[in-house]
Amino acid sequence: MKVLTRLVTNGLLETLLMVGASGAVSIILGTLVGAGLTFFSDPALGRDWPINRRLRLDQILSLIVNVGRSLPFLVLMVAIIPFTRMIMGTSIGTRAAIVPLSVGAIPFAARVVESSLREVDRGVVEAALVMGASPSQVVFRVMFPEALPSLVMGFTLTLVSLVNFSAMAGAVGGGGLGDLAIRYGYQRFRTDVMLATVAVLIALVQLIQWAGHALASAIDRRR
Repeated sequence: MKVLTRLVTNGLLETLLMVGASGAVSIILGTLVGAGLTFFSDPALGRDWPINRRLRLDQILSLIVNVGRSLPFLVLMVAIIPFTRMIMGTSIGTRAAIVPLSVGAIPFAARVVESSLREVDRGVVEAALVMGASPSQVVFRVMFPEALPSLVMGFTLTLVSLVNFSAMAGAVGGGGLGDLAIRYGYQRFRTDVMLATVAVLIALVQLIQWAGHALASAIDRRR
């Protein structure tokens, strides 16, 4: 029992490290990409900027995001092994898994941000512009606060997806609960390890979902 507890605890800590680090990176970069998608595709904000008319930044960003979302995670993880090795010095282990997890989640987070910002009432955006706010101020000081509850729920789904991705990463040497389930539960026919791993993963996902819903509800009530 003590051995099982130690194995599950170590696997959980590795999973939390992967999800926490990749979640922070993907949410920060995904927010910037999502804001860019919204900004450069909105005629009232940045669509008619000279640089956007020449380079069509909205279309370039959208293409990159669509390509990123189209790749299955396991394919992506293998495809960027050289990049992972360049960043982390290795392509195996918990630290290395953070790189493909982050890369895989950034497009998802970007679409979450874009969708949430597009849900903001156009009247609020136009009123801010009429009052003299710059396009960047409208995005970050008007649209983001208005969309905050939706953003929190979207980022919650991003973290839940990262838990699933981390389990797949564990199956190919990424560590965490996925690695524990494969190496000890499946390959060594340890049903107790498999059941314990599944139970912890379910509990972790439920905890993330509950926390995200509670935070979004609290923010919505304050508004």
